[in-house]
Amino acid sequence: MELARMIPMRIQVTRIATLLVLVALILGQKGAEARKGRILESFEYIAMSCRAHSASITDFGGIGDGKTSNTKAFQDAVNHLSQYANDGGAQLYVPAGQWLTGSFSLSSHFTLYLHKDAVLLASQDMSEWPVLKALPSYGRGRDAAGGRFASLIFGTNLTDVVVTGANGTIDGQGAFWWQNFHKGKLKYTRPYLIEFMYSDNIQISNLTFLNSPSWNVHPVYSSNILVQGITIIAPITSPNTDGINPDSCTNVRIEDSYIVSGDDCIAVKSGWDEYGISFGMPTKQLVIRRLTCISPYSAAIALGSEMSGGIEDVRAEDITAIHTESGVRIKTARGRGGFVKDIYVKGMTLHTMKWVFWMTGNYKAHADNHYDPNALPVIQGINYRDIMADNVSMAARLEGIEGDPFTQICISNVTIGMAAKAKKVPWTCTDVEGITSGVSPRPCDQLPDQGPEKITACDFPAEPLSIDRVVLKSCTYRMKYM
Repeated sequence: MELARMIPMRIQVTRIATLLVLVALILGQKGAEARKGRILESFEYIAMSCRAHSASITDFGGIGDGKTSNTKAFQDAVNHLSQYANDGGAQLYVPAGQWLTGSFSLSSHFTLYLHKDAVLLASQDMSEWPVLKALPSYGRGRDAAGGRFASLIFGTNLTDVVVTGANGTIDGQGAFWWQNFHKGKLKYTRPYLIEFMYSDNIQISNLTFLNSPSWNVHPVYSSNILVQGITIIAPITSPNTDGINPDSCTNVRIEDSYIVSGDDCIAVKSGWDEYGISFGMPTKQLVIRRLTCISPYSAAIALGSEMSGGIEDVRAEDITAIHTESGVRIKTARGRGGFVKDIYVKGMTLHTMKWVFWMTGNYKAHADNHYDPNALPVIQGINYRDIMADNVSMAARLEGIEGDPFTQICISNVTIGMAAKAKKVPWTCTDVEGITSGVSPRPCDQLPDQGPEKITACDFPAEPLSIDRVVLKSCTYRMKYM
């Protein structure tokens, strides 16, 4: 009887022990699953598009030690995530670290997001930079007659691409390239940091660009481009480190950005000589606003010199330039062809400038000797208003082309404080035609004063462009351990 009572008790204890083991196993498994799915990063950003899928570069073998090449990891990641292009798109997250990489290409419906402490370091191994053909609207590379190295972040024939972050950094390590350029050791044109070709709906925002080998941001043959909240820094003596270069593009918005560079902060382009004329794709419907520029040897905004496909309907406002060669510069020459027309600039604040306004029809750098010297550019409808400047060496240098004057120039409500050692003649004008109102010091005779009642004569369109109607969304992501 006692034994009979003990057997059920043993069975009960065994059952309880087994249950406890099962509970422990289940809890352990759930704990492991909890660890596996634990939140690594949570972040929000504003973008044209949010994505349904997300992964980290570490999921593809990326190592952020600043020494290990991640070129393959980045390209593998993009290639893998591209499968989600038609399923809500995908995002590649780059966490804190220094991620050495050569050139890699993005895909459509894709976001590249950099953590605030993430740094993309451009490789100095030239084998990690594919060589591309020269752009058809240029006919040759800008540094050399042959092709050009692909940009660090590159894409062609894409739609809906976002490159953004929490002010993460893209460091071009440009000194290596600048030295080789100065020594004439490069067979191909230096790479840019970001370039998109033949693409649509592109956003580049909330990033810092350092020491680009050449130009920083280059959308070309593309449309509906938003560049917003970026910082670009390069030594003021670095060669051709232009900030943002919209090139044969339509509907571009550049805003809330800060640029220090060795060349033009914004350089608007559309092809070179006979190649740009033949390609025939202008840059038009461009908005530039809330820009701060420092470039002692170049312009805050340059139109040209490669403008042979045409530049039309550029609207710039709230521009600050400090220690910059010129506020707005138009660069062209015989043989360029094309046009620069319907340019509207208002609300500039300028400190320590060589020139406030500079137009030249004598910028003679040509792609080759096959250009047509009878291909004359048309420069007309240039409007500048509401400008304050101080410590200026010369108010304006306006040089049209003999037999091909620059026309319909309008300058109003401009006050220029001259430097202590300013030029004795503040304005020089040849082959230009236009009007002024409320401009000090007194402009040249080719731009007669129309009186104070015409102080608002220079146009600035009230109707917004379609790029201003782009609606941005708030995107929230929670990255998890894999």
